Amino acid sequence: MTGVTVTRFAPSPTGRLHSGHAWSAILAHDFARAREDIDGTRSRPEHVATIVEDLRWLGLEWDGEVVFQSRRLHLYAEALERLRAMGLLYPCFCTRAEIVAASLSAPHGPEPVYPGTCRGVDAAARMGEPHCWRIDMAKAAALAGPLEWRDHGRTVATDPLAAGDVVLARKDAPASYHLAVTVDDAAQGVTDVVRGRDLFAATHVHRLLQALLGLPAPDYHHHDLLVGPDGERLAKRHGSPTLAALREAGEDGRAVADRLRAGRLPIAGASA
Repeated sequence: MTGVTVTRFAPSPTGRLHSGHAWSAILAHDFARAREDIDGTRSRPEHVATIVEDLRWLGLEWDGEVVFQSRRLHLYAEALERLRAMGLLYPCFCTRAEIVAASLSAPHGPEPVYPGTCRGVDAAARMGEPHCWRIDMAKAAALAGPLEWRDHGRTVATDPLAAGDVVLARKDAPASYHLAVTVDDAAQGVTDVVRGRDLFAATHVHRLLQALLGLPAPDYHHHDLLVGPDGERLAKRHGSPTLAALREAGEDGRAVADRLRAGRLPIAGASA
């Protein structure tokens, strides 16, 4: 893989793509294409029809096949078992409401940081109850030692403790975002991660997991987020129109992509 740049666009298939998704996909696509040293595109449309349709409408192509996390559960289970064997995981029985209530006395930001309620608790008698698996961050950080990662060419010192004991396997899913994205990046040979700055803080956790699991650390390129006239990040919950809606309104996908590349939103009245 020496000399080959591999990026990845991994949207959750929970709804239609919007302009913010398009921005991130375009940046990842263009980053890889600008560094290609061979001409051999092998695009393979898969069955996540709406996402594939939107990306093709924008004029984006990709190499290799679409990968589904539902078919990679064994990889996440293996990673979890390795961390469990290292004594770094513990079950957590707390509800979100309990975590929020326990965090009120020491707020850390928009999302509550888990206060460690279940750390060190004898959970043997409670394993029949719904629970997630958390990583003992202090123990893990001590084991891994000082770490760093590269973002836009600059060195960033890793500080995973700020995230608290994050969830690696949810009550309703075999892997959390943190674990899945770390394992997937390595399994797909990703050399450069291109994603929004809203995930910058998560990279501290991902770098730690890479070190613990013996996985390579890619270079990171966290890009600015698209915002609307009110300064809020463009997202589905903030009324950002879907790419399907733009297409149905008669927009040309490649023209939309070009406007995004030029720093102009494809939405009348909005500004970057």
